[in-house]
Amino acid sequence: MATIGLIIAGGSGARMHQDLPKQFLTVNEKPVIVYTLEAFQKHPEIDCISVVCIKGWENILWAYAKQFNITKLKYVVSGGETGQESIRNGVFDLEKHFKPDDIVLIHDAIRPMVSADIISDCIVKTRQYGNAITVISCAEAMMQTEDGTISVGSYPRNRLKRTQTPQGFTIGKICSLHRKAIEKGIVNSVASCTLMIELGEQVHFSAGSEKNIKLTTVEDLDIFKALLLAKRSEWLKN
Repeated sequence: MATIGLIIAGGSGARMHQDLPKQFLTVNEKPVIVYTLEAFQKHPEIDCISVVCIKGWENILWAYAKQFNITKLKYVVSGGETGQESIRNGVFDLEKHFKPDDIVLIHDAIRPMVSADIISDCIVKTRQYGNAITVISCAEAMMQTEDGTISVGSYPRNRLKRTQTPQGFTIGKICSLHRKAIEKGIVNSVASCTLMIELGEQVHFSAGSEKNIKLTTVEDLDIFKALLLAKRSEWLKN
């Protein structure tokens, strides 16, 4: 059974307000996407990497893969107009090369701090349950609002999970879901896990981390730089 890392790098990163797509911004002389690719390259259970790449950047991506020795990168697919379309392009391409029961871990290119433990747990849970959504607990008080400015209610945080990536599936299942979405006119689901829920499927959880941040704003880049420099104090327990 093969395990493939599908890295989604099809977005333009408008919220970052930079001239380059955020996945190609350089931090400490290395593009963000390379940190992400290295995490999957180094993981012993990842057999192959595919990237859904923003159109026009495919040759640059291949050049980075060669420069930074990302030897597991085998496929590069053009992104779509939405995140859902980009993921669909990626999984439909993998369907041509792999078996339906092979596993794909769908991961945001702009989550460069994904750890080996997170990848491993996602693989284990996907093999066990057929899918696995990386999550973390919700530590903050959660307020309900209708207009975004006031609240008259709260929601119990122990009933909430914050989703991350990777999100694992068998290739046959995720491709089937995307075909059902086309039939039902679902065109802009925000993530694979929400697509599952919208189509009446049950999702299972795997372990994430607060460090597995998504680089959406300039502030997130500052946090990423700090995490690269950080070293856990020896007296702290894991």
